[in-house]
Amino acid sequence: MKAKLVLSLILICSLWAGALAAAKPLSDDALYDLVRRRLTSDTIVKGGALEVDVKSGVVTLRGSVELEKQKIRAEKIARKVGGVKSVVNELTVRRRK
Repeated sequence: MKAKLVLSLILICSLWAGALAAAKPLSDDALYDLVRRRLTSDTIVKGGALEVDVKSGVVTLRGSVELEKQKIRAEKIARKVGGVKSVVNELTVRRRK
């Protein structure tokens, strides 16, 4: 009986410690890397040429895309990155000639 109680307490403490470690905010550099990777790897956004700036968890997107849906999707991708507080979308839509 005591062994089960001790084992349960150890398990609860381990889970709690893991949750605390996961709650640690990411640095701006780490957020930059995550946002860049996700934008670059997205088949719709194709965000390799987009500028990404991160300050205090606020992501600013700059540059141009060909379609409005790329602009919207880029913002959604950036917002979904854990630790991003907000996104400033300064992307412009410029169709190819």
